[in-house]
Amino acid sequence: MREPPSRAIDDAPITSGSPFSLSFETVRGYGIAGALACVLAVSGAFETSELPLWMRFAYWVPVMMAGAVIGGLISWKLIAIERWARSPFLTWAVLSVLVAIPMTLVVWAITGMAFQGSLKLQRLPNFIVPVTLISAFMAGVISFTHQAPRETHARSDHADGPINTNSVRFLERLPMALRGATLYAVSSEDHYLRIHSSRGSDLILMRLSDAILELEGIEGAQVHRSWWVARNAITSVERSDGRATFTLPNGIQAPVSRTYAKALREMGWY
Repeated sequence: MREPPSRAIDDAPITSGSPFSLSFETVRGYGIAGALACVLAVSGAFETSELPLWMRFAYWVPVMMAGAVIGGLISWKLIAIERWARSPFLTWAVLSVLVAIPMTLVVWAITGMAFQGSLKLQRLPNFIVPVTLISAFMAGVISFTHQAPRETHARSDHADGPINTNSVRFLERLPMALRGATLYAVSSEDHYLRIHSSRGSDLILMRLSDAILELEGIEGAQVHRSWWVARNAITSVERSDGRATFTLPNGIQAPVSRTYAKALREMGWY
């Protein structure tokens, strides 16, 4: 199915469903937390093996659901702050720490009241390592499946003036045959980049991550791990089997990664 791409994008923020909504991501998060709770209960993880099976479930399910709520709230707020962390590894590390801190207190409190009848502060350090490990796992699921695409932005000499591409560093790297052409997209081919333009295509030796830094000044985004596409170059969008493909003016089709699909939809790309 083909459809014209939306152009009303410039001010559309990326949003993420709250942990209290019924979005797909929220339901999946609770599902993963519930599945992990079952694994921990059946295996008797972290010295719970001596408890009856029903008691292990009664312990682990509330703990993991609390972790899902806390993790969802924290990731929801982080994503809302203008996609502050471009690196999923940095997002994972920060989210792991921010989730582990309150969850350590929650697990310590639940364990103390359920099995010891009181809260013993001296036992709090015993929960830091196991809770951090579980928090890191859950944070990894969130961080590496909800990545925002790296964007580049158009610049103009005046707020309402025409787009200025004279200062786009990447355009200075174009081969002579492509100078002055309209840039459609850039794609990775081994250690090279293929430049797709209104005057044809050519290869240059460069990494895509470095190229995206130099493409600042042209409205576009990384739509796949090996593709950057200029926003104005999309002539149509084709969707099938849950995947999207952007068609460029020269007929070339740029794949949209599942990793970036949700963010691109919320930004109004299709």
